Amino acid sequence: MSNLESVAGQPKYRRIVLKLSGEALREPGSHETISPWIVTDIAKHIQQVRDLGVEIAIVIGGGNIWRGLTASHRGMDRTTADYMGMLATVINGMALQSALEQIGVVTRLQTAIEMANVAEPFILRRAIRHLELGRVWGGNRQSIFLDRHNGGTAGERNPS
Repeated sequence: MSNLESVAGQPKYRRIVLKLSGEALREPGSHETISPWIVTDIAKHIQQVRDLGVEIAIVIGGGNIWRGLTASHRGMDRTTADYMGMLATVINGMALQSALEQIGVVTRLQTAIEMANVAEPFILRRAIRHLELGRVWGGNRQSIFLDRHNGGTAGERNPS
């Protein structure tokens, strides 16, 4: 019995938020920012939880690509640095979305930064509805992945 199942075999939780560090997408010791093998493995685990009937929202960071706070401490405008970090979370969200959809998991990626070619605009009610319809939703508030059975991705911060 998994940690998510109750004694009756039903999921303990109906909806969860999974927080992934962007660093989790990088193979240890590699210079590549995103490992396709690691992303696929993460996607398979997400699919297993989704298959239990759990709605999953995923919050994914972008630190494997960009660290806005570090750049701002080195003289870059903080807002610009944070926007660049938000773009990194969308890139990671797109990688996870691709891996999930390759194994048959329906997903949605949303972002507060307009980029209609790759993600929907973030609207909270729409994000919740995606979960209710069984989609994986990802993004950061700013962007998110949600799935009624599976998860979503959301950015970890708002720019200050």
